[in-house]
Amino acid sequence: MMQAITNATVFTGEKLLECTSVVFDHSGIIQVIPDADLPVDIPKITDFAGDYLVPGFIDLQVNGGGGVMFNSSPTRATIQTMVKAHNQFGTTGLFPTLITDNKDKMRLAISAVDEAIAAGDSGVLGIHLEGPFLNPLKKGAHDASKFSQIDDEAIELLCSLKHGKTIVTLAPELTDAQTITKLTERGVIVCAGHSNATYEQMVEAIMAGAQGFTHLFNAMSPFEGRAPGMVGAALLDKSSWFGIIADGHHVHPASLKLAVQAKQTGGAILVTDAMSTVGATDNSFELNNEIIYAKNGRCVNAAGSLAGSDLDMFSAIKNSMQFADISWQEAVRMASLYPAKACGMDKTCGVIQAGAKASFNRLSANFELRNSWINGAL
Repeated sequence: MMQAITNATVFTGEKLLECTSVVFDHSGIIQVIPDADLPVDIPKITDFAGDYLVPGFIDLQVNGGGGVMFNSSPTRATIQTMVKAHNQFGTTGLFPTLITDNKDKMRLAISAVDEAIAAGDSGVLGIHLEGPFLNPLKKGAHDASKFSQIDDEAIELLCSLKHGKTIVTLAPELTDAQTITKLTERGVIVCAGHSNATYEQMVEAIMAGAQGFTHLFNAMSPFEGRAPGMVGAALLDKSSWFGIIADGHHVHPASLKLAVQAKQTGGAILVTDAMSTVGATDNSFELNNEIIYAKNGRCVNAAGSLAGSDLDMFSAIKNSMQFADISWQEAVRMASLYPAKACGMDKTCGVIQAGAKASFNRLSANFELRNSWINGAL
């Protein structure tokens, strides 16, 4: 049924519109119009009293949530639990992320995402396959024994998702430009990560079609005076984007601020890299036969090494406002419009405009999350 949110300050993703109504149904947004122009026969479900309506948040890297890990059980039910957990924090679209695993597990994960999207499950935009085509020198919490090279069978597997988008994180120095081009020509979004690539190797990968960098600064060759590395390529290149984890643990606040200032507008994207502890009561989980604990906002193993994050997207937005000294509008863009553009979904996601999905959040004047809608459902 068609309905309307009224008396809202609407942030479309580009600009603020005061005293505005948004007319929508389950199929999407129908109109964004001044309150005075709202037809009297449209049911008014909520008077916002001037509160903000902002685009729903999009997370390109979600390993788990609500007490479950995608790797442990790559099923439609797991995805549904993850979506519900992260929606508490304003995320209305996410990419379930499979950490390095074998090809059978990858097939199950791809099948689960296909099933969820085909069945109309809201909040699922695609899949992120983080590995197994990574560099052992930058393995992080990944199981290096499962790393492999990309062959023809792997290319077909990476391109097998029938619904939604596929993001693949790989180490470009361990493959060739032709393989990256093959993947991108078939619609795969190729990101560089868990890699020791040189600056020159990274530039070659970008020219071949690589579009993004997975969790900037973490598990990649650093920026040095005589060796700019992957970080240097990420900050200098104007055609690519990077994801960054704004929890204050993965990246120093000053480094985050520098990266946001150095990158072109739209190139810095917030991701959570969230584990099962987000939206859950349990503060531990198992990864690669090792118990990981969430302590003081950090997910760490027994040795104290980081293993994913305990970060939700709304906290990432608030942290980035503080760390990078940016407006709330720009921080929201980093979690909505910019990731949508990175995936070629900005006509329907990350914006509030006619034709887009009715996925958005209500924020109070003091920047608290009050309500969230996914595809028109509160």
